[in-house]
Amino acid sequence: MDTIEKHHYLLRLEFLGFRYSGWQQQPGVKTIEGMLHKTIRFVLPKRSVKLLGAGRTDALVSAEDFAVQMIVKGKALPDLPLLAQTLNENLPPDIRLQSLEAVSREFNAIRDAGEKTYRYYFCFGEKPHPYAAPFFGYFRGPLNLEDMRKTATLFNGRHNLRSFIAGAGETGTYVRTIEKCQVRENLDFTAVFFPAVSYFLEVTGKGFGRYQIRMMMGALAAVGRGELGPADVKNALSDPDSLQLKNLAPASGLQLRCVKFSKSSV
Repeated sequence: MDTIEKHHYLLRLEFLGFRYSGWQQQPGVKTIEGMLHKTIRFVLPKRSVKLLGAGRTDALVSAEDFAVQMIVKGKALPDLPLLAQTLNENLPPDIRLQSLEAVSREFNAIRDAGEKTYRYYFCFGEKPHPYAAPFFGYFRGPLNLEDMRKTATLFNGRHNLRSFIAGAGETGTYVRTIEKCQVRENLDFTAVFFPAVSYFLEVTGKGFGRYQIRMMMGALAAVGRGELGPADVKNALSDPDSLQLKNLAPASGLQLRCVKFSKSSV
């Protein structure tokens, strides 16, 4: 029986994922978890620390609000504002700690995540400035945005999403609820080197399968090009065998917008 005292903390991070091979620590590659763990070991060299992310992000994917549970053995950490400041001073410039707070020992960052919102930023037509590459998926040629908007709303509700999850087999659990799915013009995420006009796909739900948002975006782009029709996507949501997707949208356009927890769990 483990009798060592443990304390739990919730970290909120934002990061640009363009230099990283996703969240999860892996040997031989640079990841967000690996960089965060390395920084914590430097700042707290004598403490035993375990990290638990509220999900995973793929290589090149960014986040405006990524949640991490930190479990520390031993006495409670003193002066959390000073610790947060010190961590930020030692983290690389493309990772920033937004907040650090103590949570109950019953809290679990994976189990208690009630809702996640992703945005996939994209543009089409004229090739954008190279500086925009870490932030946008670029699709060559014209896209029919009206068809894409109408098709996006078909994802709302509870569906079998096996056609839109990479590596899905016959036996997995693929019935999921999407609370919101919409395509909108991007008016709030701007920079001088961004395209003059850009858009995003916004999707909200409790959880998502491997590459799910990028496969949904790939399907919508295919609709925009006329390669698929809205009826093809609608049929795939009730009969996954009716559609085999060939298009996976580039990873760099995807951002985790926010993670929400139930108030009783934090």
